[in-house]
Amino acid sequence: MTRLRISSGSSFEEKIGYSRAIVHDNWVFVSGTTGFDYSSMTIADDIVVQTEQCLQNIIAALTQAGASLADVVRVNYVVPDATQFELCWPVLRQYFGDIRPAAMMISAGLADPRMKIEIEVTAIKQAK
Repeated sequence: MTRLRISSGSSFEEKIGYSRAIVHDNWVFVSGTTGFDYSSMTIADDIVVQTEQCLQNIIAALTQAGASLADVVRVNYVVPDATQFELCWPVLRQYFGDIRPAAMMISAGLADPRMKIEIEVTAIKQAK
């Protein structure tokens, strides 16, 4: 069994004590990922823009893990305001429309009031 920790460089990972993703054999577990641009630690005020950034952050972690969105089998969405989730659907369909992973949406508070969505994925790397 192999285990690899992946970091995005987010200051939250060090402060809280977690990894952006863990690779365990062919499994990739990507932590809940928000819409922060980790290079500048800034976040847009718009949920749609945050959703796009979340997915770009997830793609970066999956790429480091040797995987891609096509390998995603499960996705969990957390939004503080459930009425805003439908605004994200076009972006989510753009990224996951052909993949169609199992999914769930939860409405709950997030760690920072600027965060409007958090996305967590699980992937299984396909044999090459």
